[in-house]
Amino acid sequence: MKEQIIATIEQKMIMWLDNAQMEQLHQVLTHCLWEVEMMKDDSTVAHKNEKTNEDFAEMFLSAKKVEGCSEKTLRYYKASLNKFFHTVDKHVTHITTDDLRAYLSNYLQESQCSKTNIDNIRRILSSFFSWLEDENYILKSPVRRIHKIRTTKPVKETYTDEALEMMRDSCDNLRDLAIIDLLASTGMRVGELVRLNIADIDFENRECIVFGKGSKERPVYFDARTKIHLKNYIESREDDNPALFVSLLKPYNRLEISGVEIRLRKIGKKLAIPKVHPHKFRRTLATRAIDKGMPVEQVQKLLGHAKIDTTMQYAMVDQNNVKQSHQKYIS
Repeated sequence: MKEQIIATIEQKMIMWLDNAQMEQLHQVLTHCLWEVEMMKDDSTVAHKNEKTNEDFAEMFLSAKKVEGCSEKTLRYYKASLNKFFHTVDKHVTHITTDDLRAYLSNYLQESQCSKTNIDNIRRILSSFFSWLEDENYILKSPVRRIHKIRTTKPVKETYTDEALEMMRDSCDNLRDLAIIDLLASTGMRVGELVRLNIADIDFENRECIVFGKGSKERPVYFDARTKIHLKNYIESREDDNPALFVSLLKPYNRLEISGVEIRLRKIGKKLAIPKVHPHKFRRTLATRAIDKGMPVEQVQKLLGHAKIDTTMQYAMVDQNNVKQSHQKYIS
């Protein structure tokens, strides 16, 4: 109770005092209230103008929307924050580092989820409380002292040349063949693929502009084989839909992400190839590009990553090449 009162007073003064003055105020309040007994008066009513946790969450989500976060990301943020507020029954201005550590620890134990998921929640909370700090709603983010959670990094699989050829050979229509080629040669996200229109394809230069995360544009490039298969698919169509990929049956609607995933899953099941999904093409491209000597900064641009650390998570360098390089440069 005493700590909450001190925190509230400090919160009210944050606009007028600098960090040194706030530290001095904290020491004075702690000293003066050291032996003072305090009891909560349940009859008191919160000020009508005081913002609730939900108010702060909506303001934070609005800020993230302006920054370009996708609707899917915003929904994930909102669900994570709502769950946190429901569990930690405190106003955001009174939440401490210990509260956050206890929440993350209990969440991990009760949900039995991976440490990667827990670190994702930590990052969301860190983003939220850092925003509160930047907007002067709190003095200092309580997440600052909670460091990145160490997670295991399993070796993620990529497609072999044989698997890619088997998938191409198994396609019973030109559309699926074009999809596999475009994913394999560009490394684009499946969400970027389904948003493409025919007019976006520059066949002469074998490239197209995609809209990535945060509505960021970037060019991607495809090979000669993909160009041929794309042209064959487009010329075979009898509809007037501007979308690059449409359903195989009338009314020929734009293909959705789930449609691509389902189709690839069926191909994988038919060929007994494990874990066939669109994202695996992206990881395969990144791995091979770095493995063949493409500078990681260029791979980063190709994949549209804001941070190079993200690119390195995608790429799993071939261990045989590591051994050969050791023999060449060190042994």
